[in-house]
Amino acid sequence: MSHDLNRRLEPTHAGMLIIADGGHLERLAGRLRRGLGSSRWCVALLAAFAIPASTRRPYRLLKIRAGLRISVASGLLSGCGSIAYPLEHYEAVYTKAALETPAPDPAALTHLDAARVNRGRYLVEIAGCAACHTDGALIGEPSAARLLAGSHLGIAYTNPFGGAFPGVAYPSNLTPDPRTGLGNWSDAQIAAAIRSGDVGSGRGHLIVMAWPLYQHMSDDDVNAVVMYLRSIPAIEHQVPARVAPGTRATTRYVYFGVFRSGPALSIH
Repeated sequence: MSHDLNRRLEPTHAGMLIIADGGHLERLAGRLRRGLGSSRWCVALLAAFAIPASTRRPYRLLKIRAGLRISVASGLLSGCGSIAYPLEHYEAVYTKAALETPAPDPAALTHLDAARVNRGRYLVEIAGCAACHTDGALIGEPSAARLLAGSHLGIAYTNPFGGAFPGVAYPSNLTPDPRTGLGNWSDAQIAAAIRSGDVGSGRGHLIVMAWPLYQHMSDDDVNAVVMYLRSIPAIEHQVPARVAPGTRATTRYVYFGVFRSGPALSIH
């Protein structure tokens, strides 16, 4: 994705994401690590050129004119300054307000409890499920044709600065499509995914899902959500498979989180 597409949107709440393409952030992380490793040499060289010539007379081979010394020091400052702001090519993206949930299919309501379906729709809406599970919603550009049908835009679930390639998960298709959605899932499997983030992949809990907030939902509420998801129109939309840490993602993704400053930057 070209950087000019990372445009700022008017914020409607405090949520903030930083968008990354499928490779630039990895290069950025490498640059940051290399930069931090070389910063000590920047400081050492700048200090060397700042030492008065009188203190370096024993080392006549190192004596240079003042003008050249200033030029070299300026070059060093420029090179060292280039690593000072590692997110220079990125912008914060503010997501829009909560999306409306898709209306139930009238045909499905003929064999479902309408009151429970409406309750489930209400819960899905206030939980903000569509904000992740709708294509484009993570950057405030939701696709109206793919409400709750999953996202091609992934979410990094490991620290992007902790390794060359972060792990990336893709919000799944929650519609009852039998091939790409929940059509072949049992009610128990859907309930487990809501309460524990277990999507049956054998990879454990889905870190980027807010399942800790849902784990204490009552059985009635979970069943209402399941019934609502059964009632909405099926949309065939296959999202990418989860990308393991250390593997390069081939699609765009975002990352978000709270990062604490290190000991050197702590305020006492």
